[in-house]
Amino acid sequence: MITFRASLNKRLKDKNFRKEYEDIQPEMDIIRAIIKARKEQQITQAELSARTGINQGDISKLERGMRNPSLRMLKKLASGLNMQLKIEFLPKSTATE
Repeated sequence: MITFRASLNKRLKDKNFRKEYEDIQPEMDIIRAIIKARKEQQITQAELSARTGINQGDISKLERGMRNPSLRMLKKLASGLNMQLKIEFLPKSTATE
């Protein structure tokens, strides 16, 4: 049986696939951070929805990568999770260019 990681590593050898994969990492970082914070606080999407006023379906779409959040939505999510939102611009590493 081939593991996900082994399959991904094989596909990352393709230059075009690697570029697409790297291009979506900022979105994936946001998704992972939201899910991690929500699970650490042991709250459901419905509870987060009640805290933020964001529709639970929209939170679900966001967590599944089916919706891109606006800055306003990110601020609401951070507030609902009792967290501070921090957005950074970092230099690209030469290894990924």
